[in-house]
Amino acid sequence: MLRIITQRSEAESELRRIMNRTQSDGVLEQEASVRRIVDTVRQQGDAALLRYTQEFDGQSLTRGQLRVTGSELDAAYQQIPKRLLDAIQLAVKQVEAFHRQRVPKSWVDFAKDGVVLGKRYTPVDRAGLYVPGGRGAYPSTAIMNAVPAKVAGVEGIVMVTPPGDDLRIDPAVLVAAQEAGVQEIYRVGGAQAIAALAYGTNTIAPVDVITGPGNIYVTLAKKMVFGTVGIDSLAGPSEVLVIADRQADPSHVAADLLAQAEHDPMAAAILLTPDSALARQVVAEVEAQLSDHPRRLWTEKAIAHYGLVVVVDSLAEAANLSNQFAPEHLELEIADPWELVPQIRHAGAIFLGYSTPEAVGDYLAGPNHTLPTSGAARYASALGTETFMKHSSLIEYSPSALQNMSQAIQTLADAEGLHSHRESVRLRTQFKSQAPPDSPDS
Repeated sequence: MLRIITQRSEAESELRRIMNRTQSDGVLEQEASVRRIVDTVRQQGDAALLRYTQEFDGQSLTRGQLRVTGSELDAAYQQIPKRLLDAIQLAVKQVEAFHRQRVPKSWVDFAKDGVVLGKRYTPVDRAGLYVPGGRGAYPSTAIMNAVPAKVAGVEGIVMVTPPGDDLRIDPAVLVAAQEAGVQEIYRVGGAQAIAALAYGTNTIAPVDVITGPGNIYVTLAKKMVFGTVGIDSLAGPSEVLVIADRQADPSHVAADLLAQAEHDPMAAAILLTPDSALARQVVAEVEAQLSDHPRRLWTEKAIAHYGLVVVVDSLAEAANLSNQFAPEHLELEIADPWELVPQIRHAGAIFLGYSTPEAVGDYLAGPNHTLPTSGAARYASALGTETFMKHSSLIEYSPSALQNMSQAIQTLADAEGLHSHRESVRLRTQFKSQAPPDSPDS
C-alpha cells in the first residue's frame, strides 16, 4: 500500500532512499559478471554472442540467424493490425517533427579583425540502439531512439533486441524500427549485445554511439564501454513524481502513478500534494485500480517499496522536494502549472495540467521519452539529435590577426613552460631586421 508521510524530514529521507534505490551491495558482484561478458565478446565475437544467448535467453541461435532477414521485416507488416501501423506512423511523424526543431546548426563568424571562428556539427557514422524485451514489447523505444539518429543524419542505424520464444521479435517492434529509419536489426540482448555494438564481431560492425534503456546488466555494460563509444546515459528504473492540488482527479492521479509502477518492480511513483483529502483518495484509488491489474505482481511490488505520498504545506514546498529528487517525469496536475514551472530546476520532462498524462510523452507528443533517471536530471537531459552529433571548432587567423595577438599568446606559453608553443607563434610574427641574403637588395 502507498504510504502517506506528513513530516518534511521523513519525506526528504524517503526521497533520497528511492532516488538511490539502484545502489545496492549486489552491484559489485553484477559488475564482475558483466566485465567477464564484455571481455569475452570482445575476444570471441559471434561465438560468445551465441553462447550467451543460449545461456541467458534460452534460445539456440546460429550465426546466420543473428540478423533479422528482409523477409521477416516484410512479414511483420502483415502481423500487426492497421490501427497499430497507423499509430506507429503517427508517432514517428510527431517525434520527427519535434526533433527537426532541435538539430544543432553549424555557424561561422567572420570578424573585422581578420579572425574567423565557428562551429561545425556532423553526425556520427553509426549508431547502435538497444530495445529491451523480456517483460514486454516496446515499439515506442525503437521510435524514440531511431528517429533522432535519423534526423541527425546518421548513415548507419543498428538495433539490437533480445529474442523471444522461437527467436521471435515482436512484429510491432520490427515495424516501428523500420518506420523510424533502422537499417540493421540483430536478435541479441543483454550485456553481450552492448559489447558487440562497442567492439564489433564478424556479424555486427562496431558503432560510435550506443543509446537505449535496459536492465542493470545492460546499464553496467554501457558504463564499461563508454570511452570506446559514446552513450546516451546510464538509465535506471522509471519514475514519476506528481504534484497535485485539490482540484486534481484522484482516479487520474492514481492511474498516472500506476503507469510508472507497471514498468518494473523497481519503478518509483511519488505524489506530493498540499491536500490531505486528495492524498487519502489517491491511496484508495491505487488499491482499487490494482485489484484487477494485469501486471499486478510487479506493479504492487513497486508501489509497496518505491511508492510514496507526501502531504506538503504548499506547492512551493512540493517544488523544492521535487528539485531534490530530480524526477525523470514530473507531472504538474495543478490549476496553474505555468506559474510553478519557474520554480522547477531539475526534471527530465515536465507534463503540465490535468489533461497531460505522462503517457502522451511516452508515445507521440514529440519530445523524447529516453530521459535521465535516479537524480541525473540535475545535470543531464533527454536523448536528442545532439546525442548523435559532435562538433568541431573552426578557427582561422589572418597574418595581421596573429600579429595582434602574438605577444599575449607567447606570454601564456612562457607561463606554462611550453617552448615550442611560443616558437610556433614567434616564428610567424617576428619582424626581419634585414632582407634575406639572396634578395636583390643584398
